[in-house]
Amino acid sequence: MKKIIATMMALAMAVSLAACGGNGGQQSQAPSTQNPGTQAPSTAEPAAELSGTVLCVGSTSMEDVMKTLAEQFGIDNQGVTVNVEGGGSGAGVEGALNGTADIGLASRALKDEEKSQGLVETELALDGIAVIVNPANGVSDLTVEQIAQIYTGEITNWSELGGSDGEIALIGRESGSGTRDGFESITGTEDLCQYDEELTSTGSVIESVRNNPNAIGYASLSATEGDDTIKTLTVGGVAPSEATVLDGTYEIQRPFMLITKEGAELSAQAQAFFDWITSPAANDLIAGAGAVPVAE
Repeated sequence: MKKIIATMMALAMAVSLAACGGNGGQQSQAPSTQNPGTQAPSTAEPAAELSGTVLCVGSTSMEDVMKTLAEQFGIDNQGVTVNVEGGGSGAGVEGALNGTADIGLASRALKDEEKSQGLVETELALDGIAVIVNPANGVSDLTVEQIAQIYTGEITNWSELGGSDGEIALIGRESGSGTRDGFESITGTEDLCQYDEELTSTGSVIESVRNNPNAIGYASLSATEGDDTIKTLTVGGVAPSEATVLDGTYEIQRPFMLITKEGAELSAQAQAFFDWITSPAANDLIAGAGAVPVAE
């Protein structure tokens, strides 16, 4: 009997020791042979390359800037094509509103009624609106008040401004143009201008002024810089330039806006393009295209 009891006690002790050995193995594991500075290979998939198209529609004044940006983005992202189309700021607003454009382009701020429809504006750059005449014109400087008097028909002859005798031909943009909206709002001539020609693009305005010795027009600074076939006037003694637009001393200026719709998600490629062009990384390209970048 004593042998049976002793045997049972021995078995119980063996089982207990075995259990303790198992728990001890869990608490004190063998040292890892892996280099502590080496991580296991990641199983995450690499980020997919961007591909597809991006459509930007609107202000013709913004075309030079946007095409410059589109070209560089396409070089950096070979799978993406960014298309830039004109049509005026009104077309940019409409394209963003109805979804026919990824990004609308407007060379003016949104109106309250447009914002009420869910549209959102993001300032890309500033642009001076240059007042231009034919190179043969003897007038070199006008005040904002004189410009307003010209466009409303109060001043009708260049001789009234110290120039040669000649009836002033008023050239401007079509209704809905952001350039026209900006020009008229700054000069206080909304719905008062007595245009001889209302043209549908910046290039058309420049060409008309180039071909008419008595013409006066207005166009985006970015489209007129370096063009010696027209003459850019100073306004109140200040010439339009990147510096004078940025510091506000040149009075006739307006914003370049990107228009999107609240709640409408952009495609991956459109969002990447939008993020890049509104970052400081794009500033040099924007400045090189004649506009004044605002990203910091």
